[in-house]
Amino acid sequence: MARTLWKGAISFGLVHIPVAVHAAIRSARLDFDWIDKRDDAPVGYQRINKRTGKVITAEHIVRGYEYEKGDYVYLSDDDFRRADDVATQTISILGFVRAAEVPLYFYDTSYYLEPDKRGGPGYVLLRDALLKSGRLALAQVVLHTRQHLAALLPQGDALMMVTMRYADEIRDAPDMELPSKRAAARETDMALRLIDDMSLQWDPEQYRDAYREDLLAVIESKVKAGKTHSLSQADEPAAPPRSAKVLDLMAMLKQSIDQGKRTPAAARKTATKATTAPRKTPKKAAKKTASKTAAAKTVKKATARKTATRSTRRKVA
Repeated sequence: MARTLWKGAISFGLVHIPVAVHAAIRSARLDFDWIDKRDDAPVGYQRINKRTGKVITAEHIVRGYEYEKGDYVYLSDDDFRRADDVATQTISILGFVRAAEVPLYFYDTSYYLEPDKRGGPGYVLLRDALLKSGRLALAQVVLHTRQHLAALLPQGDALMMVTMRYADEIRDAPDMELPSKRAAARETDMALRLIDDMSLQWDPEQYRDAYREDLLAVIESKVKAGKTHSLSQADEPAAPPRSAKVLDLMAMLKQSIDQGKRTPAAARKTATKATTAPRKTPKKAAKKTASKTAAAKTVKKATARKTATRSTRRKVA
């Protein structure tokens, strides 16, 4: 069962829909531990009192807001709840907008909303109404001691909530040397033809993190090698293509379109799917156990020192 991150209610006019919030995304990052290579001991970090240099525990730590240089106000969990008790328990719908009107860079983190037994009818009503209207609900919700702008939208039988950034969080374009000249009409037409030729249906399943899969393969090969350094060197990275001259732009567009004509669209899409098929990720279960057994013959075992410091290990991505 999914872990509940928050409980409250959607406020939709006079309708209140009790819901629970669950994470909709999971990290696929590989986690790495810091290890002292001299003795294979995990490297951790501790919370240190900067005045005394002594380690302190969580019960002695409070959150402080610096209202003037060197002067702080301490805040407890109750203080955060008292700031606006209603806001901390409510997803308040502010209005409805068409999804196409919201630039993608405003979206942040996705969550699933699950109704409780009492909230089922209202949940279905809001979900189906959003689906038929083609709009999303703009709302505000307090998560992790911060009020977020959020969008509610249907996803299959579920309602999703996607937190959003406020306008003042979006930076203006920095002072960059950007071309002010517009493309010629003929070049634009050819570029549009190329875009049409390369258009495809959105299929997220065909995209994979190839770098992660390659890194897993490197890790597995090191385990099989018994922690040796006798691996073959990686190929030199390909040099980045040099910028095309402005005069070559038409030729490049024409060449791209001609290549598209020589390769039928159906065959090209089939080839694309074939080349983007996921690589076989190392079989982690049986192979990992066998690999670890082989590697253990040559790898130093971390002793009681690792167990004692396990709680302090630091994750780095």
